[in-house]
Amino acid sequence: MKQDLIYKDLSYEITGVLFETHNELGRFCNEKQCGDLIEKKLIDRKIKYEREKFLPTSFDGEKDNRNRIDFIIEDKIVLELKCKRFIERSDFYQVKRYLTAIDFKLGLIVNFRDKYLKPWIRVY
Repeated sequence: MKQDLIYKDLSYEITGVLFETHNELGRFCNEKQCGDLIEKKLIDRKIKYEREKFLPTSFDGEKDNRNRIDFIIEDKIVLELKCKRFIERSDFYQVKRYLTAIDFKLGLIVNFRDKYLKPWIRVY
């Protein structure tokens, strides 16, 4: 059964930004550098975003500002940036936790350390 993509046009545009960023910076940059260039490209394209947004605490007694989302785009998509050897299961759990906390359906995880960029798309 074929499933329709959610936020197809926006996802396509974000993916273009990610590939441009990877092509310009290469694979040995850090997350802050990637985030800065992505932010510039989002501004240039007039795409609404929030950067490094902290989630509210999820239980009584939890310390504030422990969970920070790299980008929330158009109040629809969570974008999580990584610059490490491998994307791990815990990274997927992290995005799922973020999506659940803010009641979003689509999350993107991208690892800029990979030779060939491959954004991971997660729908929950």
